[in-house]
Amino acid sequence: MSDKKFSIGEAQSLVRDLGKPVPWIYWTDFLSSILLGHLSFHAVLFAPRWMDQESPWFWPVRAALFACLVLLYTRASMFTHELVHLPRNEFKSFRIVWNLLCGIPMMIPSFTYYPHVEHHRRKHYGTDEDGEYLNLSHRPPSHIVVYLALCLLVPFAVYARFGIISPLCWIFPSLRTWIFHRASTMVMDPSYFRPDASPAVQRIRLMQEIACFALCLFLAVRGPIRGVWFDPFWVQAYLVGFSVVMMTNIRTLGAHRWVSDGESMSLEEQLLDSVNYPYRPWITELWGPVGLRYHATHHLFPSMPYHNLGRAHRRLMAGLPEDNLYRDTVRVSLIQEIISLWKRSAESARRKKNSSVEDSRPRRNAA
Repeated sequence: MSDKKFSIGEAQSLVRDLGKPVPWIYWTDFLSSILLGHLSFHAVLFAPRWMDQESPWFWPVRAALFACLVLLYTRASMFTHELVHLPRNEFKSFRIVWNLLCGIPMMIPSFTYYPHVEHHRRKHYGTDEDGEYLNLSHRPPSHIVVYLALCLLVPFAVYARFGIISPLCWIFPSLRTWIFHRASTMVMDPSYFRPDASPAVQRIRLMQEIACFALCLFLAVRGPIRGVWFDPFWVQAYLVGFSVVMMTNIRTLGAHRWVSDGESMSLEEQLLDSVNYPYRPWITELWGPVGLRYHATHHLFPSMPYHNLGRAHRRLMAGLPEDNLYRDTVRVSLIQEIISLWKRSAESARRKKNSSVEDSRPRRNAA
């Protein structure tokens, strides 16, 4: 633990006026992202119709459009993070529109992210109660590889969750309970157990599950209805889903340092475990959209709207003392931070291996 100082009261005094969300920013940002994303999706899918496939520009243009749609979909999907932190009784129309245009089409309805609040509870952060935390710094590097490799399966798992399991849950109530606790939340930790929810949340879950099931059913019959048994739409939908999840997971690896040992952490320890990337916004805003590149600042002020996090960070850097702990949250490169995580993980694995070897050696009796 660093011996540098930090005062939450001092930090709050510098950003007290930045807590109010501005609706037009949310609407403009989200709608432009998701609508341009949908447009790019169809431009890629129907590229053979509007471009000459023999042209040397065909595949470069298609690849560029695909990259754009992944970035746009990633940005639009990240608004689910804002929905959790916005005042519960506000932005109702925005919540509905987000689910209709993004949450349902991408099969990440908002109810799957409600438990994110546990990640911000002081006593839960980094513990078994926090489904969005894995102590990767204390696990072998193979766990990092597996975490990223599972992105290949996520689109299939999501389709199975809403297209197959959902209707089974409606028939068998006992299965419904188990699935809600174990397979209804966007988390890092596969062992996470979701707590019981209120009747209101269960009603929302049911409505959103029905909508996702209807989409799954449409996707299943889309090809045969059009007279084809293999629909190119399926391939593109999978590639987009995989790419968005992979991009999100890579960003997540650099959002924290993942040093928790499973016990509750102090505010200062949680702050040092989180990372800000304020530099090079032309690239960091692409992989860390909607305020996620200011992850340490967000953990200090979870209810602060994303469009004020950059301003809050600059005020804190200018107003806090030079020896303030907050300055240690800043990093320049996501890749370098992930490399550091890999090194910590490898070092932890070496220590455990050496300790195991020492414990397995026969001990001589004392003379």
